[in-house]
Amino acid sequence: MHGTMRVILEPLIGDMPLIGALSIFFLRKPLLEINWTGLTNLLDVPGLNGLSDTIMLDVISNYLVLPNRITVPLVSEVQIAQLRFPIPKGVLRIHFIEAQDLEGKDTYLKGMVKGKSDPYGIIRVGNQIFQSKVIKENLNPKWNEVYEALVYEHPGQELEIELFDEDPDKDDFLGSLMIDLTEVEKERLLDEWFTLDEVSKGKLHLKLEWLTLMPTAENLDKVLSSIKADKDQANDGLSSALLILYLDSARNLPSGKKINSNPNPLVLLSVGHKAQESKIRYKTNEPVWEEHFTFFIHNPKRQDLEVEVKDEQHQCSLGNFKLPLSQLLASEDLTMHQRFQLSNSGPNSTINMKMALRVLSLEKPERSPDHQHSAQVKRPSVSKDSRKASFKPQVPVSPPADSHKPVPASPVIDSDKKTDIAEKNHPPNASPQWPTDLSRSSSSLLASNVTYSPSHLSVKEPTPSIASDISLPIATQELRQRLRQLENGTTLGQSPLGQIQLTIRQSSQRNKLIVVVHSCRNLIAFSEEGSDPYVRMYLLPDKRRSGRRKTHVSKKTLNPVFDQTFDFSVSLPDVQRRTLDVAVKNSGGFLSKDKGLLGKLLIPLASEELTKGWTQWYDLTEDGTKPHVT
Repeated sequence: MHGTMRVILEPLIGDMPLIGALSIFFLRKPLLEINWTGLTNLLDVPGLNGLSDTIMLDVISNYLVLPNRITVPLVSEVQIAQLRFPIPKGVLRIHFIEAQDLEGKDTYLKGMVKGKSDPYGIIRVGNQIFQSKVIKENLNPKWNEVYEALVYEHPGQELEIELFDEDPDKDDFLGSLMIDLTEVEKERLLDEWFTLDEVSKGKLHLKLEWLTLMPTAENLDKVLSSIKADKDQANDGLSSALLILYLDSARNLPSGKKINSNPNPLVLLSVGHKAQESKIRYKTNEPVWEEHFTFFIHNPKRQDLEVEVKDEQHQCSLGNFKLPLSQLLASEDLTMHQRFQLSNSGPNSTINMKMALRVLSLEKPERSPDHQHSAQVKRPSVSKDSRKASFKPQVPVSPPADSHKPVPASPVIDSDKKTDIAEKNHPPNASPQWPTDLSRSSSSLLASNVTYSPSHLSVKEPTPSIASDISLPIATQELRQRLRQLENGTTLGQSPLGQIQLTIRQSSQRNKLIVVVHSCRNLIAFSEEGSDPYVRMYLLPDKRRSGRRKTHVSKKTLNPVFDQTFDFSVSLPDVQRRTLDVAVKNSGGFLSKDKGLLGKLLIPLASEELTKGWTQWYDLTEDGTKPHVT
């Protein structure tokens, strides 16, 4: 399982163990990779493996992905009461407006004629998922939908959007977008067109509002007027407030239908036609739930919270009560914490709850008149292809043979902010000039099964793993010849499988890992005419087809030049736990036997220099690992 887990140690206390509790959660749904063994390897059958992974990820999300969390108390209950009542940092209001110039995925006449698409969007913030309506046969759909999501932790949480074309069998991918919520909070209001990632074309129009949670009702009338909630009694529409509720326990509940039998109580909470249920507590009339709930409130002056305790075993009511939310508006800090008497229940039946109301306010940040909004979520309105074509760092394609040191590029970029300003100054149809500062302080030299020592150099024969891939007579003959040359010292310092030149940089503002594949040199020949190499990349542990990146094929050459730019949507904390898997392969041709691995490279990305970036030649090896150096 691979993901970003956050562990919060609070509250700090004056006595041992110094920390009152641990709160543990994933910022977003983790990646899950399972290798079944024994009898369970039946679950590796295609179809079943995806189903089993999905079920397990759903279980993990229900307990461990925000807003869900596990709280482990280390001291008395009094010290950690505040952890059981978490207040969100804010609310993100997402206006999912429209898209333009999407790819046409529906085809006719067996793919000869391209048609339109039936696009819809999936929006994620942590464990909160929204799905838009489907717009039939339209490459410029207009949704005009609004969603509201809770944000508990930032930095770390992001807004993730994926667009799909609805199909009867499998929905086609139309592009994605990831936006850092820290920047949305700084700007408070963004109304922009964003270029879709991982596709050749398409733009998405979003309006994003960061709403602050206010503990007073002084601005409530203004908020109600802004969402037009002051003139009707509707329970739907935009929200003016957030109700945060902590369900603690109940006492003296009546027995079930059978005399002297304890019930299996659960609590049904509802505001308007939004309802949530607690977990079931079995065989008790004094249940303890300790659960947390939230409700978006359209108009707290006119809406009520309805609470009903039910016996799950006999499907009957054990008591209920109704609380007008206007009572919370009149309470100090808009908060109530007390035992409420249950109606239609026992004479002493009560339920203990803590409730707080927070008014959602769109505050304007204070800034200078010449302020330009943050580049972190500013996307240029140019196609991804034109961005790729223009991002060619000024580095020599074929440096001298002794250039194992990093190759510094033009020292211009020092932040993504400058990059975006440069892009913004170009017209939409122009190719933006990408300045590059791609330097690195230390190199990472990889070689193929070579053991170095001051007085001795020994070379191992190729392992069976690569022998099965590089199995053609010409390729194996050339490989053995290179190994003999290396053993004799005639090509000391060179890799027998050749080298690849890459530029690697993390754009922290855009939450993207940018990889430029420049060129290769001295590759193995698969035929008398050379090889037909291309480069394939994964960002491990993700090896899904959607996570694969490939260059074009360069025909009949051992020194191909690609100069292609690729990106992976990933945050800086996450990318520093990942490994870039690079393989140089021979394409051959359709149904050709001349296919196979030319060399591999595994690059751990846990580097503090990642945001600055570097350009470097890497030695290709059989399995991508570093050589043993003595």
